[in-house]
Amino acid sequence: MFAGTVIGRLLRNTGIPGKMGRPISYTILLLLFLLGISIGTDKNITAHLATLGRQALFLSLAATTGSVLAGWAVYHMLFRNGNQKPQQE
Repeated sequence: MFAGTVIGRLLRNTGIPGKMGRPISYTILLLLFLLGISIGTDKNITAHLATLGRQALFLSLAATTGSVLAGWAVYHMLFRNGNQKPQQE
């Protein structure tokens, strides 16, 4: 990861980083596909899929709810009177 950061920093003024979006998307899709194949062939995971699905649903709902509540709290702490708007950069 460090090496990628250094290389990215060195290449940021070239046109190469702007052309990386599509290949990165395809690579991520390929990795997700291969992960799905790996999960599908694992008998232990497929046997407990219902339990794992409920746990995943609960964790994702809890994480989303916590993020929304934390964002709401921070917004109201920083902009109490309601007249101020967040500054756009």
